[in-house]
Amino acid sequence: MREGHEEDRVKILHLLYESKDDYFGIGGVGTRAYEIYRRLRERHDITLLCKRYPGIKECDTEGLRHIFVGTESTSMMRSLLSYAYHAASFVKKHSSEFDIIIEEFSPAVPTFLHLFTKRPIILQMQGYTGTIYFRKYNVLRALPLFLMEQVRPLFYRNFIFVNSETVGNFILGRSKKIRIISNGVSAELFDRNPVERDYMLYFGRIDVYGKGLDILLEAYREFHGFFPDVRLVIAGDGRDMTTFKAMLADLPTDVRRKIALAGWVSGDQKLDLLCGALFAVFPSRHEVQSIAALEALACSRPVIVSDIPGFRYVVRQRAGISFRPGDARSLAEAMKNLMKSSERREMGQRGRDSLQNLSWEAIALQYENFLEEAAEESG
Repeated sequence: MREGHEEDRVKILHLLYESKDDYFGIGGVGTRAYEIYRRLRERHDITLLCKRYPGIKECDTEGLRHIFVGTESTSMMRSLLSYAYHAASFVKKHSSEFDIIIEEFSPAVPTFLHLFTKRPIILQMQGYTGTIYFRKYNVLRALPLFLMEQVRPLFYRNFIFVNSETVGNFILGRSKKIRIISNGVSAELFDRNPVERDYMLYFGRIDVYGKGLDILLEAYREFHGFFPDVRLVIAGDGRDMTTFKAMLADLPTDVRRKIALAGWVSGDQKLDLLCGALFAVFPSRHEVQSIAALEALACSRPVIVSDIPGFRYVVRQRAGISFRPGDARSLAEAMKNLMKSSERREMGQRGRDSLQNLSWEAIALQYENFLEEAAEESG
């Protein structure tokens, strides 16, 4: 790691629309930012520009400066639109105080920063939704999001993508500067020895439609008839928790009793849950590169994933099995097949081996190099 002499320090402003303790939860976007900046904070001056939320705790977290802007609202749409307006205003007034600006791309956060500053901006692209918007929302809400996703990247020059598959979904042109910087995993995950216990694990945000949790419950109900002693542990939190609990209440009593809600977990509790699972399940309808899935693989746990582009690497690495997206019966069959498989241990080991070069330390260095390069080119 570099020493971080005063003359080498870069003043970084990162527009991060989700942060720790956020009322709406935190997903891969926020997790990635904290993991990377925790490893860069001694060498650079980092400011996170985050959205305000109900019950906000205005304090620095992880040793990083936080500035919160926007309106405190229980409406996600209102919260994000307010954040976009106030974040753009902040950049207009204060961009000269920073060497480089990183913006997390979301069609729901229309900042159009290129109109307000000449400072170099890197647009970090951690997802692509496309026509899925029209299946998730009514057309009046879906159409603006779809158009924003197509149009906004055209106005930016520097991009970070988490995988190469996502790049092809956008029309960017040859003049753009693109860097692929994967998500990562904590190095300590490779040191844990898994010991199978009596449960399968879902680990991630409680987003019923996006993460396919409705599919998971339906599939587990069928699976339970064949393996009644295998529990389902749900670890995570999010804005759909109330809806999800209502779905749980509708299940037969014998099935519901085998489902445990672990809530948001971290540290040793998270590691213990990952290492004790028979396997992990990720039934997302849409995904780019799930950090939770990478963490399960790093703990040498086989995984079941939707057959969507963001999870194809699992099958390529023979680290798990896939099922037809949105098909609960197909997921139930995959669960049963993996329970009966004699290759679970080998799948898990292949997954762990495939991630040896994806520690957060290595990812942070790649990220740092690109930021310094972009800042120097415009300096």
